[in-house]
Amino acid sequence: MAKILVGMSGGVDSSVAAKLLVDAGHEVAGVTLKLFSEADIHIPEGATRTCCALSDVEDARAVAYKLGIDHFVFNFRELFTEKVIGRFIDTYLEGATPNPCIDCNRFIKFDKLIERALLLGYDYVATGHYSIITTDPASGRYLLERGTDLSKDQSYVLYALTQEQLAHTLFPLGGMDKISVRRIAEEAGLVNARKPDSQDICFVPDGDYSSFIDRMAPGRVQGGKFIDTAGTEIGEHRGITRYTIGQRRGIAAAFGKPMYVAAKNAADNTVTLGENHELLAGSLIASDINLISIDSLRNPLRVTAKIRYNQTEQDAVLYPLDNGEMRVVFAQAQRAVAPGQAVVFYSGNTVVGGGTIVRAEGLHGGIQA
Repeated sequence: MAKILVGMSGGVDSSVAAKLLVDAGHEVAGVTLKLFSEADIHIPEGATRTCCALSDVEDARAVAYKLGIDHFVFNFRELFTEKVIGRFIDTYLEGATPNPCIDCNRFIKFDKLIERALLLGYDYVATGHYSIITTDPASGRYLLERGTDLSKDQSYVLYALTQEQLAHTLFPLGGMDKISVRRIAEEAGLVNARKPDSQDICFVPDGDYSSFIDRMAPGRVQGGKFIDTAGTEIGEHRGITRYTIGQRRGIAAAFGKPMYVAAKNAADNTVTLGENHELLAGSLIASDINLISIDSLRNPLRVTAKIRYNQTEQDAVLYPLDNGEMRVVFAQAQRAVAPGQAVVFYSGNTVVGGGTIVRAEGLHGGIQA
């Protein structure tokens, strides 16, 4: 029997994870993380519902009571503001595209929470993520694998987990599908059995990223120039935070042909527009690499890779670089490679590792973003 602290967001997944562990006879407690307040994101109290709302804490507490386990609330607001919200704003202002869910997993849920849990005498932290942790009998390394339900698999946002973190993490739902999870919750009479899944970034509940940055960093976003892939000025934009790589919507249709955002440059405040074929890149450079299934890479390695959460993996070869970065060369050119996003490498169902995209290479328009 293990002593397990379950991260309970108030949603059905983490609630069922807790139930499964209780049913298995473990000593279980639940914890809900207080990550921000409405004042922290500059909106009036009660103006909107976020995943850190009081109702979510109440849902998690109600489930814990139903399961007969203790429930705690940990306040990580200061760290979340620094490591997640701050990085989100800074990355957009630098012209890249952040992934705050990965930062939250990396710095909060599987770093600070595990640290706190171990200090309190718990053996593991468990969450409702749909991924699987195994071990490699040959190397003894912990492995991260896709969840059985590929439509819910969350291995992409978990690639930054370290061996130490994987050793103290449980994913009870990894071998399940969402229909089964909801059925368990309904049969157990859990208050959130039919609660819808969260879709937006938790601290931007309306999905309007540019307005959020305007509120949080007033005066930092200024209009600038649209240029084409040859560097010729072709119009004016409303601020680089209002555009994402590959975007067409919101661009004035005065060019006589469809134009898309191909690159952003915060240094000169330009947004490069190109035709669709000019968004294709044959390779990319990634930094801040975390490897899971192997401890290091010295020679080229064939993998599949994905450059966004909902993308199907693509055949690629990894080339380690002397500075610790990685070159990822794709078998087929990829569209709209966005600096700041994660690229995650797979071998079958196993996560090899991943990193942060620094720039695209071999773009047809000659841009090196």
